[in-house]
Amino acid sequence: MVTPRLVRRVVLVVCVVGVIGMIVGSIADRTGVAISFGIMTALAMGGLILVTSVVGPDSFGGPRPVPEREAAAVDAAIDQLLESGADEDQVRELARRALALGRRLGPGPTRG
Repeated sequence: MVTPRLVRRVVLVVCVVGVIGMIVGSIADRTGVAISFGIMTALAMGGLILVTSVVGPDSFGGPRPVPEREAAAVDAAIDQLLESGADEDQVRELARRALALGRRLGPGPTRG
């Protein structure tokens, strides 16, 4: 299935190849080659603009908004642990490990 994210990645590859082609064509004094790669790059970017305008930027899997209530609850729980005498370095390490685990698991349903 073709997804907006896949289209974005393909356009990125086409643009990188296009820029390299423009540079090589210019160095080799082949104006036609440089212009051809430039047109290819411009068309790819036009396609990306078109896809973005149709599906919207949220379809590319950008960062989701932070659920403020959950963030405040985590902060309060950390403060409570520290106030009860927990070692601050251990609490920080636990928070880092929890964040790393969440990043590895990837996006999930938001609760709000």
